[in-house]
Amino acid sequence: MQYRVLGKTGLSISEFGFGCIPIIRLDDAAAIEVLRHAFDQGINFYDTANAYRDSEYKIGLAFRGLRDKIVLATKTGRRDAIGVAEHLENSLNMLQTDYIDLYQLHQVSKDEDWEAILAPGGALEAVSKAQQQGKIRHLGITSHSYPMAIKMIKTCLFSTVMFPFNFIEDAAKDEMLSLTKQMNIGFLAMKPFGGGAIDNATLAFKFLRQYQEAIAIPGFDSIDYLDEVLSIYAQPNVVSAADLAGMAAYRQELGLQFCRRCEYCQPCPHGVKITPAMGYPIVVKRMSPAVAVSFSGPVMETVPQCIECGTCITRCPYDLPIPEVLKRNYALYEQHKQG
Repeated sequence: MQYRVLGKTGLSISEFGFGCIPIIRLDDAAAIEVLRHAFDQGINFYDTANAYRDSEYKIGLAFRGLRDKIVLATKTGRRDAIGVAEHLENSLNMLQTDYIDLYQLHQVSKDEDWEAILAPGGALEAVSKAQQQGKIRHLGITSHSYPMAIKMIKTCLFSTVMFPFNFIEDAAKDEMLSLTKQMNIGFLAMKPFGGGAIDNATLAFKFLRQYQEAIAIPGFDSIDYLDEVLSIYAQPNVVSAADLAGMAAYRQELGLQFCRRCEYCQPCPHGVKITPAMGYPIVVKRMSPAVAVSFSGPVMETVPQCIECGTCITRCPYDLPIPEVLKRNYALYEQHKQG
C-alpha cells in the first residue's frame, strides 16, 4: 500500500480510502471483519457520516484500541451550530474517540446552505469552536455542485473537498484539481463507480489512478470486493485504447441523466421506493428481464403511487427529472412483465 499526504492536513493516508456507507448492510460481526481486513491490508482512511445509520458505531467497534493508527473522517448535514454540535458529540460517542481527524460539512450545494453555515449561530461557529477544543483536527466540505465546490475551495476555510469524480462525471479533472493542488487542499473522489452505474472496477480505477492528487473513497461490504480493488492497485496503471473505448461506451449508454443512489430524494411522502426504482435498467443489465422483474417487483410496484408532487426533484443534487425517469422505468418493467 502506498500513502499520500492529504493536502495541508499533513495526514498520511492510504492511496485509496474506505467509504463506509455499505457496511450499514452488514451485521456488526461482518462489518468488523471487513473493516479489520482493510486495516490489515494497509488502508488507514475511513470516511463515514452521522447520517449513515450505524456505520460510525461499527467503525468504533472495529478499531477500538487502534485509534492512533487510523484516520477518521465523518460528516454533518446540519447548517446550524446547535445541530452540528449535537451531531459531533454523537459521532465522537459512536466512533469511541475524543477527536475527529477530518470533519466535513456535507452536501453544501446551494447558496442558501452556504449562507446558513456562515450566518450567526451557523455551522461554522460550531466547527470553529470544536477545533479550538481539539475535537476536530481538520475541516472539509462535500458538494455535488461544481460552482459551489469551486466557490468554497476559494474561501480557504477548508483543508479538503469531496466531489464526485469518475470517468462519466469528470468535470473536476481540469480547474478543480488544478485549484486544489495549487492551494494544497486535499481532493477526495466520491462516487468512483457513479453511484453503482459503473460495474467495471478495473476501468473505474484505471481512470482515477491517472490523477494522483485524487483520493478515491470506494465503499466496501465484502472482503472479496476489497481484495479485487487492492489487486488493481497492486499493478502498474496502464490505460489502453480498449480501456478508453470501454469508458466511452459507458458514457454513451448512461449520459448524465442517471441516478447515483445518493438517496437524498428519500423518503418519498407517498411511499415510492425511489432509489431502487431509478436503478431498474441497471438491474436488467446485470441480470435479465425475467430475473429483474422477480427481483425488483416489490420496488417497482410502488412507482404508481407517484403523484408527481416534485418533492424528490427539490432534494436531488443532480436535478434529475425523477418522476419522468420513474415513469419510463415502470413502462420498461411492465413490458418485461408481459414477456
